[in-house]
Amino acid sequence: MRLSGRKASRFTRSWAPSQRIVLFTLVGLNAAAFIIQLALTSWNRDFVLEYLGLSDRGISQAYAWQFFTAPLLYHNIWHFAGNILVLYFIGRDVEAIIGQRQFLFLYLFGAFSGELGHLFLMPSDCILFAAGGGVAAIFAAYATILPELEITTLLLFMVPVRMKIRRLAQIALVLAIALLLFDRNGSVGHSAFLGGALAGWFYAHLLGFGRISRLQRAVCQRRSEAARIRSLSANQFVAEEIDPLLEKISRRGLASLSRRERRLLEQARQKMLSEKGAVA
Repeated sequence: MRLSGRKASRFTRSWAPSQRIVLFTLVGLNAAAFIIQLALTSWNRDFVLEYLGLSDRGISQAYAWQFFTAPLLYHNIWHFAGNILVLYFIGRDVEAIIGQRQFLFLYLFGAFSGELGHLFLMPSDCILFAAGGGVAAIFAAYATILPELEITTLLLFMVPVRMKIRRLAQIALVLAIALLLFDRNGSVGHSAFLGGALAGWFYAHLLGFGRISRLQRAVCQRRSEAARIRSLSANQFVAEEIDPLLEKISRRGLASLSRRERRLLEQARQKMLSEKGAVA
């Protein structure tokens, strides 16, 4: 269908929506893994708990594959259904915004961060089914990218409520912290949420979304300061940066200089040597 009466040029590229290859691959992989998990659980549940779920015992016995099998495990059918719904309906928007490659990195980063969060926050006898970590990263990244977006959600799975996505993310974070405090025994799936959500928030900021954090502001200031220093000649550098340091040394001594001020002295020496070499 054309919106104008003009004929399409033979050089015009036909528009088509993104194929969402990564998204459908992740959905299919998780669905297949869940079916395999159900079959293995019906055969021998202890095998899944001891060898596939992430645990301190497995790490102590060098079961390194648990870091790759645990992100494919779900605690129950509701855990699976909720994660798949979030992965598809929110993941399709996130993938369209950041691209397929970054979407895959985001999911993997969230999955492994969720595992690390579990190891730091939960007891040593707790076993993690970590499929929620990657989905939590996608959800947190979505709330960071589009915080003011309003969506309709079901309160207690019955009452439709309209709220902003950042508010929904805050509620989910509070619930995750509550579960971390009260559900700390046996096999769990919720403890991957906190680490995965933190990874999603951080990754979205690395891609330039969300409010500028203090870390980003410090990095930008440091880069701009380094660019300003590089643009100065040796004489300008000495006049603006080194002369005040020399006065400070004369008043308080060399030991009063901070590490940054000592680096400035070294940069001044390098600038003078480089300019002498250029003149020669």
